[in-house]
Amino acid sequence: MKIHHLKPAPGAHKAKTRKGRGEAAGKGKTAGRGTKGTGARHNTPPGFEGGQMPLQRRLPKLPGFTPRNRVELQTVNLSRIAAGFADGDEVTPDLLRARGMVRRGDAPVKVLGTGEVGRLTISAHAFSASARAKIEAGGGTVQVLPHADLLGRGSKPEQRSGRVRGRTAHLGDS
Repeated sequence: MKIHHLKPAPGAHKAKTRKGRGEAAGKGKTAGRGTKGTGARHNTPPGFEGGQMPLQRRLPKLPGFTPRNRVELQTVNLSRIAAGFADGDEVTPDLLRARGMVRRGDAPVKVLGTGEVGRLTISAHAFSASARAKIEAGGGTVQVLPHADLLGRGSKPEQRSGRVRGRTAHLGDS
């Protein structure tokens, strides 16, 4: 056997399809473009969907997304708590709901630090750092309650509280 006797295995080399070279070639006449229409006459831009709003324009322009496991916290400021409770009272999420200071019954409650508060025992699911400091400075106590939506997000209650943007807490951001 000599080098000029070698040839590739059957099927290893396939000839390129030559379009538009007659019907006998298999891709003659319309050359695989179908009949009439934009696709037969000229190329469409990448991403063109036939006039339907294309994917790159259907999606939001700016980055970011809403986390699927986002937890919305009901927020209440110390000023509202101070106005609704006397010194020495015990404040719980159920009492806050009963007095109309928070609305949704199933959502966890976070206490924010706007305002001053006296000697209160406040129980909630989360506290901002300023709220915790003001409550303890006023002689009150803070009790962090467990909540099913907040479990596993941090080993300490301070890590579970998360940042609050408006009325929504994105707990994965803290």
